[in-house]
Amino acid sequence: MNLDVLLGLQWGDEGKGKIVDFLAPKYQIVARFQGGPNAGHTLEFEGIKHVLHQIPSGIFHEGIQNIIGNGVVIDPVVFMKEIEALKPYGVPYRKNLFISKKAHLILPTHRLLDAASEAAKGKEKIGSTLRGIGPAYMDKTGRNGLRVGDILSSDFKQRYQKLVDKHKGLLEFYDYEYDLNESEPAFFEAVEQLKELQLTDTEYMLSDALAQGKRVLAEGAQGTLLDIEFGSYPYVTSSHTTTAGACIGLGVAPKAVNEVLGIFKAYCTRVGSGPFPTELNDHLGEAIRQAGHEFGSTTGRSRRCGWLDLPALRYACMLNGVTQLFMMKVDVLSGFDEIKVCTHYKLSDGTITQQMPYCLLQEPVEPVYETLPGWSENIASSTAYEDLPRNLRHYVNFIEEYLHLPVALVSIGPDREQTILRKNVFSM
Repeated sequence: MNLDVLLGLQWGDEGKGKIVDFLAPKYQIVARFQGGPNAGHTLEFEGIKHVLHQIPSGIFHEGIQNIIGNGVVIDPVVFMKEIEALKPYGVPYRKNLFISKKAHLILPTHRLLDAASEAAKGKEKIGSTLRGIGPAYMDKTGRNGLRVGDILSSDFKQRYQKLVDKHKGLLEFYDYEYDLNESEPAFFEAVEQLKELQLTDTEYMLSDALAQGKRVLAEGAQGTLLDIEFGSYPYVTSSHTTTAGACIGLGVAPKAVNEVLGIFKAYCTRVGSGPFPTELNDHLGEAIRQAGHEFGSTTGRSRRCGWLDLPALRYACMLNGVTQLFMMKVDVLSGFDEIKVCTHYKLSDGTITQQMPYCLLQEPVEPVYETLPGWSENIASSTAYEDLPRNLRHYVNFIEEYLHLPVALVSIGPDREQTILRKNVFSM
């Protein structure tokens, strides 16, 4: 069928927003299937940078419907700030944006619980964005959550208060000081504004669209290595970031999935705590950070940087059933004399493997590297793959041969136009 899934294959921040924006004209619908305001999808075109957190990255294309699926958790306050940021650009969000009634809400007390829980962990904190994501998903799975459709009910405030009272009890356990009066008025104002948008049963909307032959792009947030099931647990997000998560988070059948478009950086980054086998805690890591402007679009925190980890990438491709690879930020590596690539892991007993261990914390690995020649050419204005430096093309070929998958797209800069499609391996 006509549903393609686009998702990150690393620890997030791979550049999904840019690619969704670039590919959107090929689709009639773009749909976000998980995550919340902890995500930050950056789009840059016409000299202007836009950062979206909950709104799908196809919103800037008139005529494309954008769906926020049931798997997303929505903070009404953050959401309405995103809407305000769109207004100066004449984006027709009232016509082209649809929100699942089954998407869960992030309450002010979810944010408080997130902060209290993270503070209580001390040195063992996981690096939460403190956006209330984890507590909201906990209420969802605990069958206590409030959903977007609930704001239309006459007893919404009573149900809200019941959940808040539960949260207050948990906050007493943490002995965490807070003033809810500071955040509640903005929350209820945002809820009223949310009511004015198109709240609908998006699973039916998607089913009808697919039956009519319309093309749908499912947009993921974060990355595969942050998946609650298969990521570097417990340093993971609270949702399913894989292809299977697209089916759950949109209400579509697995048979609907066509292409799985996996995005990865030409190197690795990670925000927050957690294992990172190829991390560079030296001048090279800092050079990558500065060249790639590796600072979180949601938190502003510095991203940890390191060489490309092919065993982890191979694992992510396997889990997702990736059919095409999109390679991002190759321009960042311009100027390096040589580039290292992790091809295997060495375990504590000396075993060499390409497989991800059960737990990188309990069984840390030593990366085994292969060194490739770098390139010094400025590639920012290249328009064809054949124009790229030979050593860069060799790097791309090396990755393709290792993963047995085609690199269908190469991004050479942040702007929408700085994108090279390899038409010989990409037919859409």
